[in-house]
Amino acid sequence: MTVNRFVNKDNMSLLTDLYELTMAQVYFNKGMNGTAVFNFFIRPTNKRNYFLNAGLELLIDYLLNLKFTEEDIEFLRQTGRFSEDFLEYLRNFKFTGNLYAIDEGEIVFANEPIVQVEAPLIEAQIIETFLINTLQISILIATKALRCYSVAEKAILVDFGLRRAHGTDAGMIASRSSYIGGFVGTSNVLAGKAFGIPIYGTMAHSFIMAHDTEEKAFENFASVYPENTIFLVDTYDSLEGVKNAIKVAKKLGIRIKGIRLDSGDVATLSREARKLLDANGFRDTIIFVSGGMNEYKIKELIQDKKAPIDGFGVGTELVTSADLPYLDCAYKLVEYERKPKIKLSRKKMTLPFKKQLFRIYKNGIIFKDIVGHFDEHFDNSVKMLKLYIENGELVRSLPSLKEIREKALINFKTVPNTFKSLNQYMTLTPEISHRLLKSAEELKEKLRLKQ
Repeated sequence: MTVNRFVNKDNMSLLTDLYELTMAQVYFNKGMNGTAVFNFFIRPTNKRNYFLNAGLELLIDYLLNLKFTEEDIEFLRQTGRFSEDFLEYLRNFKFTGNLYAIDEGEIVFANEPIVQVEAPLIEAQIIETFLINTLQISILIATKALRCYSVAEKAILVDFGLRRAHGTDAGMIASRSSYIGGFVGTSNVLAGKAFGIPIYGTMAHSFIMAHDTEEKAFENFASVYPENTIFLVDTYDSLEGVKNAIKVAKKLGIRIKGIRLDSGDVATLSREARKLLDANGFRDTIIFVSGGMNEYKIKELIQDKKAPIDGFGVGTELVTSADLPYLDCAYKLVEYERKPKIKLSRKKMTLPFKKQLFRIYKNGIIFKDIVGHFDEHFDNSVKMLKLYIENGELVRSLPSLKEIREKALINFKTVPNTFKSLNQYMTLTPEISHRLLKSAEELKEKLRLKQ
């Protein structure tokens, strides 16, 4: 399968923190390149009850294509920090390890191994920055999107956030991740090309203002796009805008696909607009709302105020995940040369050893997650970490983005209803297997005796 990309394959090796490379050179000089195991996980936050896993395909594509070009090597040489022997090693660099990961579109929780890298230490270290960067934003936006989807009921959701994203790369990932989280499409045309996501959009306020009258603006647009007439009606007066849309549609003999409200009391305006549209025979015209939308406002409009809104454009608050703009996530060494490794820092302790996440369902609902040794077994459990890359080669077929989206929406039904609340913090804390807990305690005691 060819993975869609929107970045230059040849420039990603240097998209890393300097200390990844300085550590790598020390490992190289000291002959420390045995097999290491790293876990990627999210630390708890009281602003999310669950997370939607996303970004795996982008990570896999990076691992399969990672290399240092001659231009990269020359740049590193000019820094004066790296030896010729190490630069020669980088010239032939390739990821040769194993990647275990939870599927995109699965529900995950804090303190669970979402991705597990098993590779020569230098390789596992160098990929850290890209891995955290890509998975963090992907999971962050996919989860935000799913929260919007969870309260939108039958209303459609479209990503409008590209212009407010923190850079072009973030905008692309946000379009992909929001689609996984239940959005039907995006305004981002490049995302449509790169990922096959449906694209949406018609006109801005500047289009209306460029014309002498609102009516003329509507007429010109409808004459070019008679089958896609979604009129932005709030440039001057929203209800007058609806009336002008109706007037133009009747004049040209076309249907109105939709109207868009971008400001004001949209609950009241949507009701009045619905009355006007219905009274004039445009009962199938949708009412689309944008402007500062998020899951809380969507819930208020749809579930609390019962506003007759058929769709939402969600922008800034989606692509920046405004109420939780970052994940406290980590990528930690848990095993080196078959020896367990543990971090004992206060409030940031990690669990050693290569792991597996076991999930148990009860009546189709997530009941329990268990973090255990990789070779453990629990009755009636599903092993969540799957082998995707083995010895540097892809060994599992990657689903299409549409299939990932469908999987995500099916998996959302397995989330306990209490966890779906936007305002109450309730989550699943994974159990630690007795064997793994015992192993961790024994290791901690050994480390204390060495101090």
